[in-house]
Amino acid sequence: MEERRRMTYNVNRKVLDEGDLDEMGEKTHTKTSLCDKIKGSMSCSGPRVKSCLLGAFPVASWLPRYSFREDALGDLVSGISVGIMQLPQGMAYALLASVPPVFGLYSSFYPVLIYFIFGTSKHISVGTYAVMSVMIGGVVDRLAPDSNFEIWDNVTNSSIIDSVARDQERVRIAAAVTFLSGLFQILLGLVQFGFVVTYLSEPLVRAYTTGAAIHVIVSQLKYAFGINPKRYSGPISLIYTVVEICYLLPQTNVGTLVVSIVAIVGLILAKELNAYLGKKLPVPLPIELVVIIATVISWQVNLESRYGVEVVGDIPSGLQPPVAPTLSLFGQVIGDAFALSVVGYGIAISLGRIFALKYGYKVDSNQELIALGLSNSIGGVFQCFAISCSMSRTLVQESTGGKTQVAGALSAVVILFITLWIGSLFEELPKAVLAAIIFVNLQGMMKQFMDIPALWRSNKVDMMIWVVSFILTVLLNPDLGLAAAIAFSMLTVIFRTQLYSLLGQVADTDIYKPVEDYGQVRQVPGVLIFRSSATLYFANAEMYQEALGEKAKNKDYPNGEEPNSEHQKDIATIDVDNDPDTSLPRAIILDLSPVNFLDTVGVKTIKSIRRDYGEIDIEVVLACCQSGVVENLLAGGFFNDKVTKSCLFDTIHDAVLYCLSGRAKHQNDDEYTQEVGAGAHASSDCVRPPF
Repeated sequence: MEERRRMTYNVNRKVLDEGDLDEMGEKTHTKTSLCDKIKGSMSCSGPRVKSCLLGAFPVASWLPRYSFREDALGDLVSGISVGIMQLPQGMAYALLASVPPVFGLYSSFYPVLIYFIFGTSKHISVGTYAVMSVMIGGVVDRLAPDSNFEIWDNVTNSSIIDSVARDQERVRIAAAVTFLSGLFQILLGLVQFGFVVTYLSEPLVRAYTTGAAIHVIVSQLKYAFGINPKRYSGPISLIYTVVEICYLLPQTNVGTLVVSIVAIVGLILAKELNAYLGKKLPVPLPIELVVIIATVISWQVNLESRYGVEVVGDIPSGLQPPVAPTLSLFGQVIGDAFALSVVGYGIAISLGRIFALKYGYKVDSNQELIALGLSNSIGGVFQCFAISCSMSRTLVQESTGGKTQVAGALSAVVILFITLWIGSLFEELPKAVLAAIIFVNLQGMMKQFMDIPALWRSNKVDMMIWVVSFILTVLLNPDLGLAAAIAFSMLTVIFRTQLYSLLGQVADTDIYKPVEDYGQVRQVPGVLIFRSSATLYFANAEMYQEALGEKAKNKDYPNGEEPNSEHQKDIATIDVDNDPDTSLPRAIILDLSPVNFLDTVGVKTIKSIRRDYGEIDIEVVLACCQSGVVENLLAGGFFNDKVTKSCLFDTIHDAVLYCLSGRAKHQNDDEYTQEVGAGAHASSDCVRPPF
C-alpha cells in the first residue's frame, strides 16, 4: 500500500478544450425524443402489468408468502398489544382534534385497514397521532368556535352551548380537511414526489414535533385542571391561552386535579417498571389498562355527579356510514390540508425508513404517500380525522414481536371489537385520564430538547434551525409554523452555499485547492481560479458576479521572477513574456465543478462576465463543466461564431496551461503538449506567466 502511494504516472498529451474532447471522444448528439419516452412509458406487457399491480397493491406480493410458523404468533401478540394502546390514545387524541372521543376509535380502525393493503412498511403503527390531532383541532376550533353555537336557555336565563350541533359541524370540518389532505398525498405519490420529504431536515422535524407537543400539552391543561378557557386562534394564540389558563387556575376542580395527578403518577410508574423489567418480561405490561381501572373507579365512585369530574360521555356502538365530504369547506382548509399531508407523511416515512434499515427491507416512499393518502381520504369519508405514525405504538409493535403488516390489521380488529360491543363501557372514563395519557406519551418528545446542546457541539447552523423552528412552531401554531420553519431552513441552505474561494496549485501537481485552506498552496501567477460552492442560477447570479469582482480587484497576484522553464524537470517548455503589472489577473478561470445546471440567468451571467472582462483584455475560460452545463450553455445561446467550445476545458489544469501558454493569442494546438502526473505538473513556481 505504501509502495502504491509513492508511484508516479505520466501522461503526454496536448492541452484539450471541450471541442477537442468532443472530436476525440466522437460525442453523439442523438437523444431519445419526448415522443419515444412517452411511447416507452405507455408500452404494455405481461410482466410490466404484473409489476404495476403488485406495486399498487403491495399486500398481494407479501401476503401469499406469509409464514404462519415464523410470524403469526408475534403478529398476534403485537396486534393485541397495539390495539389496546389504540383505545385510550384514539379517544385522547380525539379530544385534541376537538371531536367526540368515539371518532378517535373510528380513526384507529378504517385507516389502519387501508394501510394494511397499500403500505410497504412492516413495522410502523399508523393511526391517531398527537401532532396531527392538534393541527386538526386548530382548524376545527377556528371554523367552528363555541361562540357560533350559543343558544338562549329560558330556564336559566343564560346562554348555553348547543354541543350536539357543534360536534356535528366539527366532525364535518375534520372529515373534510382529512379527505383533502389525503387527496394531496395521493397526487404527490402519483407524480413521484415522495422525495420532497428529504427537504425536511432532522433538526427541523424534531424541533417541529417538540413545538407541536407544547401546543398539545397546553390544549390538555383544561382537562387536567377541570377549567374551561377560551380557545384562541392565529399567531401567538398559545400565549393568550396560557394567560387565560393562569387566570382561571383559582377555579380548578380539585377532584379533576386529583384524578390527573394519580393517573400521571400511575402511568409513569408503569413505564418505569416496564423499562426495569423489560428484558425479563416477554411482553411489556399494558399500561393502558389504567383506562379500565379509571373507568371502574369513576363508575363506582360516581366522579361526575359527586365531584364534577368531566367524563367521556356517550359512545355509540357500531360504525358510522360513509358520508360525502363537505366540498364547500375545501377552500377554507386547503392550506391546512397541505400542511397535514406533508407533516403526516414526513413522520411516517422517517420511522418507516429507520425500521426498514434495521431489518433489511425497502420502503417505497411514493407508495407510502399513496397508502397514507388513501388511508386519509377513505377515512375522511367515514368521518375519521387525519392519521400518521405513532412512535410509541410503533416501538410497542416492534418490541412485542410484530413482523409484518398483519400486526396492524389485528390491532384494527381489536378496535372493531371494542367499537361494536364494549365501547359504551368507557362512557364513565374521566377526560383527565385521557389528558394524563397524552402528557406521559409526550415525554419522549420533551427529551428532544437535549438536541440543542448536542447540535451546539456538532453543527451550530443545525442548532439554529432547531431553535428557530421550535420558536416559530410555538408562536405561529403548527400549520404556519411549519411553513415558516421550512422557509428559514431553505434560507440557511442558500446562505451556506454562497461561499466563494480562490484556488491555487499544490506544487508540482495538477491538483488545485482553496488557498485559504492550505498553507502550501500557491496561486498561479497572473491567473485567478474562481470557484463557487453552489450551482449558478437566478438566486445567486448577482452575488456570483460581485464576489468575482471583489476577488479580482482586491488581490495582488504573484508574478515573481521565474526560472527558465526550458530546464525544469518534467515540465513542459513554454516560452512566455514577463508581465510587469500584477494589480489585476491576466486570465480568469471559472471552476464550474460544483455547478450541475445553469438557468437562463446563469448563462447570461457567464456571458456578461466574459464580455466585461474581455473589454479590459482579461481572458475568461471555463473549467470542469458537466455535460448538462454544456447543454445549458448551448441552449442558452452562449456559443456563436466568436465564442466556441475552445474556451471550455475538462480540467482546471488544462485551463491553466491554456492561459499560461498564451494560447488565447496564438491558437496553435500542436505547439503545446504537457507531461503531467504526480511530480510532473505545471507549477506556479516553475512556469512564467504569459502576460
